[in-house]
Amino acid sequence: MGKPLITQRRGKGTPSFRAPSHRFKADAHYRKLDEKEKGVIKAEVMELVDDPGRTGILMKLKYEDGQELYLPAPEGIKVGDIIEEGEQASLRIGNVLPLEKIPEGFPVFNLETKPGNGGNLARSSGSVCFIISKSEGKVMIKLPSKKLKAFNSKCRAMIGNAAGGGRTRKPMLKAGNKSKKRKARGQRYPTVRGVHMNPVEHPYGGKEHHGAKTKKKKGGAPGQHVGSFGAKRTGRKKRK
Repeated sequence: MGKPLITQRRGKGTPSFRAPSHRFKADAHYRKLDEKEKGVIKAEVMELVDDPGRTGILMKLKYEDGQELYLPAPEGIKVGDIIEEGEQASLRIGNVLPLEKIPEGFPVFNLETKPGNGGNLARSSGSVCFIISKSEGKVMIKLPSKKLKAFNSKCRAMIGNAAGGGRTRKPMLKAGNKSKKRKARGQRYPTVRGVHMNPVEHPYGGKEHHGAKTKKKKGGAPGQHVGSFGAKRTGRKKRK
């Protein structure tokens, strides 16, 4: 009788495989979209926070009305700086404006996909998007993946690029460092291939018979089969 696969064990959601969210510092999102956004709202940077659940740095903001929020910090911000938010905000690093108010070619990050949802694109360290063009009610954005996508012109974004760029250029040097980094977010390390496991641990395990099909029917259970479910194609793509 075989053992439960690692995918089955992870799927149960035991504490061993959960992200330690009790150690995360705060949620980071824009203030609620209201009438004040039609003017200018100012906030002071009170603190820069290193959150173990994120690759980028957070900044703690205190608004004029006393509200306190956390947002991803832009490159070059410091404690004591004043940022502006709203349709009439100036075009400075760290300020939050609707896409329709930001000129073409400007770098932005922490981008909303829908007006008022708080920001959910280009938030990791060093991430940056660029405004390519504008049309009626739509703004074309070049995402960090180099893809172009149209957004509602009322979506908010922060001018600049997310702090912490160049993070991936520094080598880990030791497996222990990589292990601690992944463990901080509940991620597995190291990842072992199925063909290197024992037969009781994985369908591909053992020294022989490694030719199992990776293409599976859509109705297959992940714990019973491993591979690509309902895949149209498998293997590497040919270079054009």
